[in-house]
Amino acid sequence: MANPKRKQSKRRSANRRAANAFKAPQYSIDPTDGSAFRPHRVNQKNGMYRGRQVLNVEV
Repeated sequence: MANPKRKQSKRRSANRRAANAFKAPQYSIDPTDGSAFRPHRVNQKNGMYRGRQVLNVEV
């Protein structure tokens, strides 16, 4: 069975674990009503995408 030739440093282990960290999702602010939504997606509050109405949303 294979064994490591040298001890892995704390820095290398920490860098590997840091790559798996969760990141908070980014949000964009809609200029028409000020609601927050995920970028490159349709705003679920008003149905707008890139300045166009793409969904009919009952308000």
